[in-house]
Amino acid sequence: MAGPQLDDLDRELIELLSRDARVSNRKIASELGVTEGTVRGRIKRLQQDGMIAFTAITGFGVAQKSRLAFISIQADVDNVRAIARQISDITLINAVMITMGQFNILAMCLFEDLEEVVEVASDRILALPGVHHVETSIAVRTIRYNARVARITPDTTFGTDPAEMIA
Repeated sequence: MAGPQLDDLDRELIELLSRDARVSNRKIASELGVTEGTVRGRIKRLQQDGMIAFTAITGFGVAQKSRLAFISIQADVDNVRAIARQISDITLINAVMITMGQFNILAMCLFEDLEEVVEVASDRILALPGVHHVETSIAVRTIRYNARVARITPDTTFGTDPAEMIA
């Protein structure tokens, strides 16, 4: 089953919103040469189809837990998606990605106490069936952080369910 189709206007609209989601519909309409009603309707459809969402991106200064850890996981290739989903259910984990290379899953978490990371990496993730090896790296200094570094784009190998696109 084919997912929502994006035309050039949808793509231009998404590009403008990705630069500044606070821009007015009137300004977008003027820039794209369409009516404000067209912009409003397109935004509503894109939200309903799960193609865009609006949220505030907070910085580390707002987080209660201000230290960042990367947990690299070697897991059974045949069960990597199921294992990644189990890892994503762990409360402390903020992001889970399936990767290529020596490790096939990368998890990220914010923490305050090193014991939290040890408990998650060693006691919870390493204990999962199908997980063979876990390595943890802790960020000691953040030189630059850009929350927009990775744009979310559909991956047709997962189908059209936005939740599957993230996993």
